[in-house]
Amino acid sequence: MYLEKINSPKDIKKLSIGELKELIVELRAHLLKRLSEKGGHIGPNLGSLEFTVALHYVFDSPKDKIVFDVSHQTYVHKMLTGRKDAFMIPEKYSSVTGYTSPKESEHDFFTIGHTSTSISLACGLAKARNLKGDNENIIAVIGDGSLSGGEAYEGLNNVFELDSNMIVVINDNNQSIAENHGGIYKNLFELRKTKGKAENNIFKAMGLNYIYVDEGNDIEELISAFKSVKNIGKPIVVHLSTNKGNGFKPAEINKEDFHFGAPFDIETGEFKRNKSGQKDEDYSSITLDFLINSVKNDKTVAVLTAGTPGDFELSKEVREKMGKQYIDVGIAEEHAVAMSSGLAKNGAKPVFCVCSSFIQRTYDQLSQDLCLNNNPALILVYYASVYRANDVTHLGIFDIPMISNIPNLVYLAPTNKEEHLKMMEWGLNQNEHPVAIRVPALDLISTGEEDKTDYSILNKYKVTKKGKDVAIIALGNFYKLGKEIADELGDITLINPRFITGLDEELLEELKENHKLVITLEDGAIDGGFGEKISRFFGTSDLKVKNYGIKKNFPDRVVAEKLLLENGISKDLIINDIKEILNK
Repeated sequence: MYLEKINSPKDIKKLSIGELKELIVELRAHLLKRLSEKGGHIGPNLGSLEFTVALHYVFDSPKDKIVFDVSHQTYVHKMLTGRKDAFMIPEKYSSVTGYTSPKESEHDFFTIGHTSTSISLACGLAKARNLKGDNENIIAVIGDGSLSGGEAYEGLNNVFELDSNMIVVINDNNQSIAENHGGIYKNLFELRKTKGKAENNIFKAMGLNYIYVDEGNDIEELISAFKSVKNIGKPIVVHLSTNKGNGFKPAEINKEDFHFGAPFDIETGEFKRNKSGQKDEDYSSITLDFLINSVKNDKTVAVLTAGTPGDFELSKEVREKMGKQYIDVGIAEEHAVAMSSGLAKNGAKPVFCVCSSFIQRTYDQLSQDLCLNNNPALILVYYASVYRANDVTHLGIFDIPMISNIPNLVYLAPTNKEEHLKMMEWGLNQNEHPVAIRVPALDLISTGEEDKTDYSILNKYKVTKKGKDVAIIALGNFYKLGKEIADELGDITLINPRFITGLDEELLEELKENHKLVITLEDGAIDGGFGEKISRFFGTSDLKVKNYGIKKNFPDRVVAEKLLLENGISKDLIINDIKEILNK
């Protein structure tokens, strides 16, 4: 066993090539065991195993600085930098995050979970090195579709200006999360086909030096290539042709499903999913059905994603059926928003499906390209909740403060199936506003009654229970909690606001007549959020307001229920708060 003796990259430098190959076998076995039991990023880590070993064999981390794009391919990097127990001992599987983290190791330079950033971050490290007169190697690793993101181009464009050591490792596995989209991949294909000799070379066109490694999963070839560029005094691209999922046949064959997956059977490659039969209806499935029917019935409907179709259940079969009405822009959310604005301007009906965490990259495009021009695109925001992704790099709690304060945009929060369907129908077919919908994150709730609301009458809240003294305004995912509180307290008012971006001033004014306290509940960051708008409205009145949401910070891998309790959010805690406030 070699891995047991590896506590830092210095330890692998003592191994012969033959011993390195045996170490790689051990690493893959532990990776597969851990991934099969816990799930995670499967294909990216299997495909990057060999070049990660080679990087640490040749370079001198942490003096030499390696920046991994997205960093979802860093499991082996962690195993070689003092964190192997998290991949070898089941009880410690959750002791490290799935991404790089400077809190964990001096070998990690940034907390990274979003795409296309490594080259820009590494440019900063390299420029600082130059300013200080130091001489370490700076290496940026990028792949898995990340070159389709705009920041990657900006970084590559600026690398040339450094005129000093900067090594960009292109992990080219001919795959994004799903299939590749975009012209750059045509050039990468041409370079792979010609073993790097094609006259048409985007990297050389940008003024960069370039070498190609055809066997990007061969440890000897990799070591030779990295040795040739170590301490080089100019910017250079090292283009690796790798195999995503390398060494595990199911992941090599089914690259899309094995990009990120649940626990699976190592012997069969089958995911350990619920075998009970057909999947229950949920908000994702009814959204998908709506999109499929919309595309089928209206040739002007276009469904856009930014390289993550699996997040929205847009399987390969569904994408093929949608044909040209399905648009994957690559991992480029900014472009997707701007393109949606253009589609809407010219008479199409764009629907952009995006995760809450990823829409953060699009603020300027939302504000300038879409909302300033007031074009009627529809944006469906998924995973916007404390109940969804909880890694610090993928939090879904910041979309409300970000989106709800942009003029012209109508941001909606449905609380049940019928509202969600009606909001999507209205948002798709109206032509007055850009519309975003916060796709519910909890178990599906159906009233069984058609929602007949006219959403063109903006900012009209729905009073679902009329009472006195206390009014609970419970937004979206937290409406269920608001209802539980209202049911227990009895004669109080419960309001489903539905609109995140505006105030029902007439209704709020009426509350002053026979209410003493307003409670707001929102499943997201409280600072700059929905509740603060309510507080501002009542600011000069005698009516008290208490806002509930998540305090401004970056919670990392905190279980939702614990995070809520830390923020004073539970039925019992809120009821106690209400009683205390009323008794003062």
